[in-house]
Amino acid sequence: MDPAPTLPKILTAGAVLGATFLLAGFLRGRVMRLGEGTEANRLRVLNLLGHALYVGTVLLGALTALGVLGVNITALVAGLGLTGFAVGFALRDIISNLLAGMLIILYSPFRIGDTIKVGAFEGKVVEVNLRYTVVEREGEKILIPNSTMFTNIITVRKG
Repeated sequence: MDPAPTLPKILTAGAVLGATFLLAGFLRGRVMRLGEGTEANRLRVLNLLGHALYVGTVLLGALTALGVLGVNITALVAGLGLTGFAVGFALRDIISNLLAGMLIILYSPFRIGDTIKVGAFEGKVVEVNLRYTVVEREGEKILIPNSTMFTNIITVRKG
């Protein structure tokens, strides 16, 4: 890092951050507008995607601003990459269910009220959330992880 960042560097870094927040807000707004008039589950997925896009854009802009100020961001980026890898590995099942849930909600291969069969599980769909699909059979609730739903053959009978 430079011992004393100059005024032009500080102003440039500030401009980068300002532009980053404007861009991040614009992108999040565009994603949210995609959800106007859609069902609550799809709106929840788009909201999550919009926030993730916002955070990612701001993080990238902050790293760029630090680079403008003369901070060596190579070690910082490498550390963030290793941390992301470790967290992703530790949470792989949760992340897998979350992403599969988002895709199930967006593509809607079945709806609430349909009867589905996935492997040995069969029942009427009562809820689809980001982590599980809940089916009911003879008074039992069965929570099927969305990653299972996404990687197995599903038989659907419209309700």
